[in-house]
Amino acid sequence: MQRTIFDDSEYERRLERTKERLREAELDALVVADPANMNYLTGYDGWSFYVHQAVVVSLERDEPVWVGRGMDANGARATTWLDEESIRAYDDDYVHSPYDRHPMDYLSAVLEDLDVDDGDIGLEMDAYYFTAKSYTRLQKNLPEADFEDATLLVNWLRIKKSEQELDYMREAARISEEAMLAGLDAIEEGVPEYEAAAAIYDGLIRGTDDFGGDYPSIVPLMPSGDHTGTPHLTWTDREFEDGDPVIIELSGCRHRYHSPLARTTFVGDPPVEIQRTADVVVEGLEAALDAVEPGVTCESVEKVWRDTIAQYDLEKEDRIAYTMGLGYPPDWGEHTASMRPGDETVLEKDMTFHMIPGLWFDDFGVELSETFRVTSNGAEVLADFPRRLFTS
Repeated sequence: MQRTIFDDSEYERRLERTKERLREAELDALVVADPANMNYLTGYDGWSFYVHQAVVVSLERDEPVWVGRGMDANGARATTWLDEESIRAYDDDYVHSPYDRHPMDYLSAVLEDLDVDDGDIGLEMDAYYFTAKSYTRLQKNLPEADFEDATLLVNWLRIKKSEQELDYMREAARISEEAMLAGLDAIEEGVPEYEAAAAIYDGLIRGTDDFGGDYPSIVPLMPSGDHTGTPHLTWTDREFEDGDPVIIELSGCRHRYHSPLARTTFVGDPPVEIQRTADVVVEGLEAALDAVEPGVTCESVEKVWRDTIAQYDLEKEDRIAYTMGLGYPPDWGEHTASMRPGDETVLEKDMTFHMIPGLWFDDFGVELSETFRVTSNGAEVLADFPRRLFTS
C-alpha cells in the first residue's frame, strides 16, 4: 500500500510546472539527484541517498522515473505515486563496486530507453549527492547528449508552498517548540552537554500528543561558552558551567518538512553586554518580520534589520534569512532566495523563510530565529515561543 503524503494531483501539478521550466530552458529531460527534489516530484522517502539514485523527468512521459538500488525499489513502491514501469532498479553489484561498474551506467541505459540519450539533459551539477564521477560517467556513456547545469530548476519551484505543505511546517513548528523547551529545561550548571542534546532529540522524535517527529536534516547545534561565536558546533562531553552562554538551533521535522527555531540561554546571571545584544537581536528580528509583505524584495527586508542594529553601532555581514522547508541531510535550506544585500527576489505569498539574524563575536554570540510564511499582508510566524534571552 502506497503511503504518499499528498494527493496525486499535487504531484501532477509539480511535474507539470517542472516540465514548463524544462521547455523554457529548452531541455528534453532532467536528472534530479537532490533527495529533497526527488521527494518533491515523486514522494520517495528513504535513507538511501548514500548510494547513487535519481529521478528522471522527460517531456514525453506522464510520470517521472525513479532510478535507484534494487533493495530500495520496494521503498519507491511504498512511498511514491509512480506506476511499476516508472520504477527502475539496478543490481547490487553496482554499489561501491571494485569493478568497472557504476550506477550512472544503469542510469545511462534508462536515458537511452527514454529516448533522450542524444538530447539536451539538465543535471543538478551542484547537488550534494551528485558526484564528479557521476558527471564524467554520463558524459562517457552518452557522447551524443548535451548536458546542462539545471541545479536549482526544481528548487525554485519549491519556494512557494501549498496549503498541505504549510500544514506540515506548522506541525513541525509544534515539535520545535517541544524540543526547544526540553533543551532549555535540561541546561544547567554541572549537566553534560550531551544530556541536553539527548533531551532535544527526545522532543524532536517524540513530537506532540497528536503526532510524532521525523529526523531533521541538521542535528541540533549547541555551541556553548567561549564557542558561541561559532554557530555550527554541536555538543561535547563538557559540563555546562556558571557563566556559559548556550545557543540552541534545532528544527522539528514532519514528513520531511522543517520549521527551524533558535534561542540563546545563559547559565547564571547574564552580563549586561550579552543581555543588551539579545535585546538588539530581538528588536532587529521583529523589525525585519514587520517589513515582510508580498512585493518587497529580500534585500529590502535585510536593510530594515541592518538599519535597526546600526543604531547600536552593530553590524552583521551574513545573510539574515533563507528559503527552506522540505529537506534531507545535510541541509533544510532550498538554496534559492536569501535576505541579504543584492538579492532582489520579490516576496510572494506562501514563500517560507528561516530568519536567523544572529550576532557572533570573538568571545560570545546570540541567536534568536523564526520560521515564517509570507502571507497576503505580512509574516505568519510558525512557532509560538518567547523571544528573549533565557537563563538557567
